[in-house]
Amino acid sequence: MTAPFLPPLSDARRVLDDVRARGFAAVPAEQVMGLAQAGADDLRCLEPGWDDLPPDGYLKDGGRYRRRRHSCFVVDGDDVRQVPHRAHWQSLDYNALHGGMLRMFEPIAPGTIAAPPWSPLLRGLGRWCSALKGAQPWHVEAHQFRIDTTDGIGRPTPEGAHRDGVDFVAVILVGRHGIKGGETRVFQADGPDGQRFTLLQPWSLLFLDDARMIHESTPIQPADEGVPGHRDTLVLTWRAGAFQGDD
Repeated sequence: MTAPFLPPLSDARRVLDDVRARGFAAVPAEQVMGLAQAGADDLRCLEPGWDDLPPDGYLKDGGRYRRRRHSCFVVDGDDVRQVPHRAHWQSLDYNALHGGMLRMFEPIAPGTIAAPPWSPLLRGLGRWCSALKGAQPWHVEAHQFRIDTTDGIGRPTPEGAHRDGVDFVAVILVGRHGIKGGETRVFQADGPDGQRFTLLQPWSLLFLDDARMIHESTPIQPADEGVPGHRDTLVLTWRAGAFQGDD
């Protein structure tokens, strides 16, 4: 099997400079721990929340490979406020496969949101967003995903290479178990440059400027034939002004 390309990790002091210069930054788990004011064990305490995700009943390709939960927040400086549960919506301009439809997923479990690292992580990422585009309230959609290989292949991004219609996207790898594939690809939206790499370290992070970058993840397959595996991620989207569909 071909060895994966390792991510071009950003130094802790240069994350925002890298986002300004190239539109994205890949961040090791140690920096994510700093954002969340948490140790490795604290972050691992969140991981059981991915073992109780309902199936995604909206997949238009007929697949059974995705499970998820979804909740929404407003992050304004140090204030992190969960908003009443609401449907996820994207326009067809950004999601040709599942756009234009209201998708109501089960909310993220209260125990996950109450865990000590959750709010500090959102505050820390909110500070990055405000440093890049000015201090303001950020409308955050949080998605827990599990992509599995029970049927032989799982597609992290069935819509293909895309933008999300927000200001910033944070993709956190929670874990990989018994899989191969799942390569991350990021491309300039208005230029020729792109990079490919595979996030392997649990709790490492891809942070990108959604207006400038297109992204996707390639399908996953079992590392050992006949033995199902899965890939867990936490995706956080950050949008100024309003949630998608409200403006």
